[in-house]
Amino acid sequence: MIKSISGLRGEIGGPAGNGLTPLDIVKFTSAYATWVRRNNPDARHIVVGRDARLSGEMVRQVVCGTLMGMGFDVTDIGLATTPTTELAVTWLKADGGLILTASHNPRHWNALKLLNSQGEFLTAADGNMVLDIAEKEDFLYADVDSLGHYRTDDTMNRRHIDAVLALDLVDVGAIRKAGFKVAIDCVNSVGGIILPELLDRLGVKSVDKLYCEPTGDFRHNPEPLEKNLGDIMGLMRKGGRDVAFVVDPDVDRLAFIDENGNMYGEEYTLVTVADYVLRHTPGNTVSNLSSTRALRDVTLKYGGRYNAAAVGEVNVTTRMKETGAVIGGEGNGGVIYPALHYGRDALVGIALFLSHLAHENMKVSELRATYPRYYIAKNRIDLKPGTDIDAILRKVKGIYSDQEINDIDGVKIDFPDKWVHLRKSNTEPIIRVYSEASTMEAADAIGQDVMNVINSMI
Repeated sequence: MIKSISGLRGEIGGPAGNGLTPLDIVKFTSAYATWVRRNNPDARHIVVGRDARLSGEMVRQVVCGTLMGMGFDVTDIGLATTPTTELAVTWLKADGGLILTASHNPRHWNALKLLNSQGEFLTAADGNMVLDIAEKEDFLYADVDSLGHYRTDDTMNRRHIDAVLALDLVDVGAIRKAGFKVAIDCVNSVGGIILPELLDRLGVKSVDKLYCEPTGDFRHNPEPLEKNLGDIMGLMRKGGRDVAFVVDPDVDRLAFIDENGNMYGEEYTLVTVADYVLRHTPGNTVSNLSSTRALRDVTLKYGGRYNAAAVGEVNVTTRMKETGAVIGGEGNGGVIYPALHYGRDALVGIALFLSHLAHENMKVSELRATYPRYYIAKNRIDLKPGTDIDAILRKVKGIYSDQEINDIDGVKIDFPDKWVHLRKSNTEPIIRVYSEASTMEAADAIGQDVMNVINSMI
């Protein structure tokens, strides 16, 4: 079990306090409800949505019952994506929301993701308050006359699609005219419910569905990376389709596969959507420090300003608000389009991408070739427990002080034609080393150079 500012996640079962058990779910849900009421003594209403995990029904019942026991009315929107649940909080004018999903973690995991009254993830300070309340078990349950009520609402998926189609830059007419043939892999979760309806209403000519039954019994590792997507890539290699879309179990990450069955590159999901948005609404952009430099290049092309944020969706959205960004997100395939809401949303990504593709009138592989080509290498340095990682990072800053340094989240060293980002893990004694350059060999080489410097200190 991992407790963090973003929520509680873990493997289902085992002793209380070790895995994600009903007792742990009650404790953490109670702490979250207490935090909501401390922020607003009149708070009464919380939205709950979940992905299709095998443990989802059990977790849902425990969470909803606990919230009612804390005196909150619950609106259960059922099987719903993370962005759908975020939007539902605002549409229903609720005081908060809980998303029951472990995102891209394997089938035996589940988690509670916490939302504020704006349908956005909690800040670090708020998340720490929830953790403190849970640790102290500082909560008070309602008496029999003050128990909350339970209701269901199955309209949120439709409202989400309606909202996407209503966006000015979503061109349904152009998509319909293009007659796209699409394939999707929804890893047996909630994407299989909402994406076929979205694509139908966008006017896509045909959709081949792979793993769209929301059983929660994932047919492959649910993280949308190339090593996990052999089936959908093989389907695309048979020809006759324009593009494939792959989502994770809660549908906030989006990957593309081109007409030849090749990965488009998860880093370039945001880059491509940003290109389309900036072409029509010039402005600023934001991504996290570990995301590709290509977004900066595209932003500068349209006269905008690129800004980097610390890793984590709430950090990206905070920076977007500060800089008035018109598009932003994360290099893991997360698109945040504030014209709809401040949250990663694969539905928005698909609709904007297809609009862009229809306007450009080219193949997906040809579109990909129009963007700057960068490669990211991902490595790690394992350290002994108790190693002062902060001291190591301070020394690295000094050694590379002649380069552009960003230390809002670890240390990022920006060279003229490449970068290296060093971050310490919050859960184990390691330093994550991400590096990017114009070739994979160059990315590996600069990453290894910095790793050698660190190893010489240890």
